[in-house]
Amino acid sequence: MRRLALEIKPGEIFAFLGPNGAGKTTTIKMIVGLLRPSGGSVAVCGYNMATQAISAKETLSYVPDQPYLYEKLTAREFLHFIADIYNIERDIGDVKVARMIELFELGEFADQLAENYSHGMKQRVVMAAALLHDPSVIVIDEPMVGLDPRSAKLLKNILTGKAREGACVFMSTHTLSVAEDIADRVGIIDRGDLVALGTIGELRRQARVGGRLEDVFLAITENPGV
Repeated sequence: MRRLALEIKPGEIFAFLGPNGAGKTTTIKMIVGLLRPSGGSVAVCGYNMATQAISAKETLSYVPDQPYLYEKLTAREFLHFIADIYNIERDIGDVKVARMIELFELGEFADQLAENYSHGMKQRVVMAAALLHDPSVIVIDEPMVGLDPRSAKLLKNILTGKAREGACVFMSTHTLSVAEDIADRVGIIDRGDLVALGTIGELRRQARVGGRLEDVFLAITENPGV
């Protein structure tokens, strides 16, 4: 990473775009504390990720591009396990788990072992687990990969709902139509530099291109000087 300065506000859905190898996943790993930046700092809800990592991580959830579940746990058992990690009292945890199962439409397979789940089913369970403790910051890497249209629509509705409740959603994606549908602002990174930042309308003006976000993205990344 070279020049990257970002501030994402509560209630905002921010789409982080860039070509393969541009630095998106590296940025995300620094935000969530999996990598330490060689220069500068990362703060989450006012907590410095280098010096106040536990407090920072308590406020956020991270969903990687490859969902991981314990194969011999059911969705319900996994959600209760996550509730225990966050020290959520059992009776409150029961309510939260039931709410997530309903919200993500998991009831049909909530008590089946995860080893039988499709990728899309796993993605929904992981997202449910990520929201279980009501995080203020939601960081997602490629949220729509492997989701069928119904599940993708469900997830978009949930993310926009969380933003309306005041959560900050930081979303890295190659699915530009998703960014165009729900993002309040878009940042485009290329070769470690933030080359564009703003609303889709502002990016269109910067790129001097109308039409879809795909056209804007290509104009900016193929002609870095625009």
